[in-house]
Amino acid sequence: MTIQVGDHLPQATFRVNGPDGPQAKTTDDVFKGRRVVLVGVPGAFTPACHRNHLPGFVAKREEILARGIDAIAVTSVNDIFVLNAWQQQSGAEGIEFLADGNAEFAKAIGLEMDGSGFGLGPRSQRYAMLVDDGVVRILNVEDTPSKAEVSGAEALLKVL
Repeated sequence: MTIQVGDHLPQATFRVNGPDGPQAKTTDDVFKGRRVVLVGVPGAFTPACHRNHLPGFVAKREEILARGIDAIAVTSVNDIFVLNAWQQQSGAEGIEFLADGNAEFAKAIGLEMDGSGFGLGPRSQRYAMLVDDGVVRILNVEDTPSKAEVSGAEALLKVL
C-alpha cells in the first residue's frame, strides 16, 4: 500500500556518510522533530535524476529552507558510496543523502518500482514529500519516472 498524506513514515534504516565512514540512520534520526523535504529518485547519475531533478533542489535549497524547512534529503536505491560521489559532483553540499541500498524504505512506503527492464533492478519511484515530525504532509509522485515535474523543486515551492 502506498503511503498517503497524513501517514507516519514506517521505521527503516538508511546508510549515510559519517565522519568514520558509512553509518546507519533510522527514520526517527532523520525526521523526528524536523520538517524535511524528502526527494526520492530512481538512481544517482541517471539522466533525469542528475540533469533534471536534483539540480532544482540544489539551486533552490536556500529558498526551500527559508519556508520553515529544516533539511532537504535525497534518497535512492544506491549504496552510500555512489550517493557520496553524486553529492560531490552535483555540488549538493547541505543536502542530506540517504542510501536505501536494498530498497527497504521504498518498499515500506509503497513507492518502489521495477527497473529490471533497464538493468536497474528494484528502484524508488520519483517523488518529493514534506515530512513534518515523521508525518507526510505533502506527497508529489511522478506518473512517468523519466520526468521531474510534479516532484521538482519549483512544483514543491508552490505548495510549501
